[in-house]
Amino acid sequence: MLVREDKVVREEKAVHDEAALHGEPNREENSRRDPSPVAEGNVKATNPERRDNEQRRENRGRRDDNANRGDRRNNNNRRSSSPYQPRGERSDSRGDRHHDQRTDRNDSRNEPRAPRPSVEHVQKPRPSFDYAGETRAMTIIPRDEHNISRRDISENALKVLYRLNKSGFEAFLVGGGVRDLLLDKKPKDFDITTNATPDQVRKLFRNCRLVGRRFRLAHVMFGPEIIEVATFRGHHEQHEETDDKNVSQQAVNGMLLRDNIFGTIEDDAQRRDFTINSLYYGVADFTVRDYTGGLRDLENGIIRLIGDPETRYREDPVRMLRAVRFAAKLNMKISPETAEPIPRLATLLQEIPPARLFEESLKLLQAGYGYETYKKLCEYQLFQPLFPLIARQFTEQGDSPMEHILIQVLKNTDHRLHNDQRVNPAFLFAAMLWYPVIEHAQKLAQEGGLTYYDAFALAMNDVLDEQCRTLAIPKRITTLVRDIWALQLRLSRRQGKRAHKLMEHPKFRAAYDLLVLRAEVEQHRELQSLAQWWGEFQEATPASQKSMLGTLGDDATPARRARPRRPRKRAPRKDGGQ
Repeated sequence: MLVREDKVVREEKAVHDEAALHGEPNREENSRRDPSPVAEGNVKATNPERRDNEQRRENRGRRDDNANRGDRRNNNNRRSSSPYQPRGERSDSRGDRHHDQRTDRNDSRNEPRAPRPSVEHVQKPRPSFDYAGETRAMTIIPRDEHNISRRDISENALKVLYRLNKSGFEAFLVGGGVRDLLLDKKPKDFDITTNATPDQVRKLFRNCRLVGRRFRLAHVMFGPEIIEVATFRGHHEQHEETDDKNVSQQAVNGMLLRDNIFGTIEDDAQRRDFTINSLYYGVADFTVRDYTGGLRDLENGIIRLIGDPETRYREDPVRMLRAVRFAAKLNMKISPETAEPIPRLATLLQEIPPARLFEESLKLLQAGYGYETYKKLCEYQLFQPLFPLIARQFTEQGDSPMEHILIQVLKNTDHRLHNDQRVNPAFLFAAMLWYPVIEHAQKLAQEGGLTYYDAFALAMNDVLDEQCRTLAIPKRITTLVRDIWALQLRLSRRQGKRAHKLMEHPKFRAAYDLLVLRAEVEQHRELQSLAQWWGEFQEATPASQKSMLGTLGDDATPARRARPRRPRKRAPRKDGGQ
């Protein structure tokens, strides 16, 4: 028996020696040739060190196999990444690019198709409800029945949409961008709505920041372009009993102070202001979704508020200004039920923060449709809450110098914007508030016994302070307005070297434009002559300028006032004598 065991041990030793020479697979193959349990048991029992080495070798092989599998998985993931992008954005950017190429090819095949008027829009059986209780079925417009192409959408907006979809969220282009694309207009910005919360959006984009207290929004920044991402809004009536003021808060008059209640896309569609702004475009299927009949109103040219108009105006009074602005910009009509409460609720604008009203005033008057917007503001009695100082000088006939200069400056601003010329809000406010400054300066000079220049300086401060109570005009703009006003008094003093010094002023051109505007409105002979002289002086050669200054009459040169001499005070005599 001992001889048998020794023989087995010697055979197993030879097998292991051969495996050591030819590698581990040969050892396993040779060991499989002799599957004798006696031999295996004898080897493990008689040589424990060899058993430990085998165990360590097996464990090492398992670790190497797992590492190789992990490397292969990582390599597959890195195939869609770019080393020139931030770590958080590698996984999507290149995939978006490939997806764009594929979808653009599909889009190019679809776009040449002529629209089929005989094909009706697809109706979803699921209904949606507005505030008035009217039931409307959701309408889906397929790709070949609308004119929206991704070539007209910002690449950065498409990146945000693609990444949200790839992360498992719903994301749609919504609002004015979809509206303008359907009207064959170029959108100024692109807004996105999604079911992802603001915190989830911030985790997906490194270049994201959360803004807003009343409405929590996510701004994804791509250099100068900002893509605004909002979460689907829900109905605040469902959360009236909550005690969290950061979620929802409503004032006694009905105005929403905070509204961060999230819901579904159907709820979000009902929470939007107008039907034409409640259209959704998705890159997942390239369809347009309509929940509130916005396509019908867009075709008919109607501005219609979603829900009860008075309730919606009380929630946010700025919606009255938006209705007027869209009607003027898009050349549409406001529906009767939407327009009826506006004159009655115009005073609610006084409860809006002045900073927000200032931004809205720029959208109203400096969007290229300022004159048409001004007429509608007066029609619905919305101009007085914005500019009370100007509205005080309005007449029933509309023929006052204040009204004439206001109409002319708005027409000139629209003309410059349509010709792609720059406009400065400082000049607009300087022209609009000029006559209130003149009236107040004359009043101060008469009542206070001040000189006109001192009264004018005080009037500038008083008028700007009162106007800033309604519109929070920034200091950088009010400083320029003061410069333009002060130059109006200095333009008549052009003798000597003063004309050349005035032309070197940074705001000389704006002051000259206001002078020409005043001369055109007032039809004053001296004012027209002064404006004509400055126009010729700017275009003249140096020799001609010298000649023009030399031919000025004595009336252009103010008389120098002699400085009064103070009586000399005599020192008292030391002896006390007289």
